[in-house]
Amino acid sequence: MYPILFEIFGYPVSTFGLMMAVGFLVAAWVLGKRLAEQGLDPELSSTILIYAMIGGILGSKLYFAIDQWALGAMPFRDALFNRAGITWYGGLIGGTILVTAATRIHGIPTLIVANCVANAAPFGQALGRVGCFLVGDDYGRPTDLPWGLAFPKGAPPVFEPVHPTQLYEVVWLVACGVFLWKRRKASPFLFGEYLALNGLGRVFIEILRVNPVVGMGLTEPQWIGLALVVLGLAGWLYYRSRPEANPA
Repeated sequence: MYPILFEIFGYPVSTFGLMMAVGFLVAAWVLGKRLAEQGLDPELSSTILIYAMIGGILGSKLYFAIDQWALGAMPFRDALFNRAGITWYGGLIGGTILVTAATRIHGIPTLIVANCVANAAPFGQALGRVGCFLVGDDYGRPTDLPWGLAFPKGAPPVFEPVHPTQLYEVVWLVACGVFLWKRRKASPFLFGEYLALNGLGRVFIEILRVNPVVGMGLTEPQWIGLALVVLGLAGWLYYRSRPEANPA
């Protein structure tokens, strides 16, 4: 794997950071196209994604810090400023809150923006998972399947073949992105479909990962994934039942 690409003046440039940056650029491009389809200024995509990035970082760090403190793994302050702890679900919550605030600040329709984001997010998220793969993070259980991979420089290192669950998620997210793109003019609440599909993928992929069970045979990401499925479907049904609902 390639956790560090090169150094600039002694500062390492990680593949994860690079893929995150590429993911944001791709998401901005897709979001711009969707905003233009809705008659909104495509240049707003950069502004929206800046809010999403700031909210995502703050949300992911807060989620990690609260989780580690609740588990007794480390003090809240230490966890908050730990270099680790970029959690997807925390980022999703924080990004959603700040982007919602951004739509109010800039006077743009929240629902339309949310549905546009649903088309952009899967592709950006998929590239982020490629970054996880390249640094050897978030891999799965040991396997004897021919595509199993070892991550001797991973985080943490593993020397036996394991499921490359990062790539499984990449495939799922790209498939979701294509599906949602085709649904963009028909769905009453595309963001709800994105949440449900995202959660569903995590529930099943998590079966092959190594996170600890927290209750009823499920891991914490699986419980959150199920919550996203319920939340997404509930939102979809709500907007579908509204007579004035217009697909975006």
